[in-house]
Amino acid sequence: MASKTLTQAKNAKNDEFYTQWLDIEREVRAYLDFEPDVFKGKTILCPCDDPYESQFFKYFAFHFNFFGLKKLIATCYACSSIVNTELSLPDHEIHENEIPENKTTRNPHKIEIMEIPDWNKDGAVDLADVELLLASDRNHLTRLKGDGDFRSDEIKQLRDEADFIITNPPFSLFREFLAWIVESDKQFLIIGNMNAITYKEVFPLIKENKIWLGVHSGAREYIKPDKTTQTMGNANWFTNLEHGRRHQPLELMTSAEVFEHSRHKELRGKKEYAKYDNYDAIEVPYTDAIPCDYDGVMGVPISFLGKYCPEQFEVLGQTGVIDPAGICIEYKNGRPYVNGNRLYARILIRKK
Repeated sequence: MASKTLTQAKNAKNDEFYTQWLDIEREVRAYLDFEPDVFKGKTILCPCDDPYESQFFKYFAFHFNFFGLKKLIATCYACSSIVNTELSLPDHEIHENEIPENKTTRNPHKIEIMEIPDWNKDGAVDLADVELLLASDRNHLTRLKGDGDFRSDEIKQLRDEADFIITNPPFSLFREFLAWIVESDKQFLIIGNMNAITYKEVFPLIKENKIWLGVHSGAREYIKPDKTTQTMGNANWFTNLEHGRRHQPLELMTSAEVFEHSRHKELRGKKEYAKYDNYDAIEVPYTDAIPCDYDGVMGVPISFLGKYCPEQFEVLGQTGVIDPAGICIEYKNGRPYVNGNRLYARILIRKK
């Protein structure tokens, strides 16, 4: 299958990427390992998920009974690009104001499931039973009154009903989508661009320990409506669900050990860490080079947050953002400089 870059997709404002089942399962299982009953008796909303296509909907429908869910809701925005890939509707489910001559044209739907029995009596509950359930009672699948935009009052009501919001939202609307979740005070698990860490709307939430990165990095490949793949090397899970990896402290070496044994050539043989021209902190260019014997402020890559343990480190700020404590000072576009050379954005931390 063909592959495109995330940058090309972003420039084209093309947000229709479908997360694959195995990537969802790998991430969700980590939360179940930490708290096995995390979803028991709860309602999950997937608000950016065409049920014909979304692996999020299919995954939670398939595990509905195993997880002990109370309800699963999925909604989609505008018209589906693909239909009948795994779940399909019988002809009588097409509403009269849709276009029967072109059954690939669908209006936004809402699916609500409160139980999934073994409809086909084969001894197992699977996606075949979900199809039969939807076909047997059209009340499970209904037309949305509006266009399915998550910002609409219709979807907000579903948000307020849910306990968890789990989806892959449009990357171009990530700021708005996260704010939409935060204002509702819901638990969530969503996918976004790793660089969202640096957004002024996102970083304060990370610093205040209200949200954090998930267990795994985001998947490298997503499926497009035309069946091509979309490569995203910098996607990541964002969440406020607790997981075990978050509380595992990093194993640190002393400064001397870093300079002697580091796998990074530019650090081996050095005597001390470089200091920023415009920040009162040392430059630590790699997470595995954080020293255990330095108590001052350190600038680390944003990827550090993927291994951040709040019991081990304090997040003080990020370069380019004015911090109330005066640690971050706006200077030279806010990026850190070492010997006049501008570096990429850094997270400023201190060992507890």
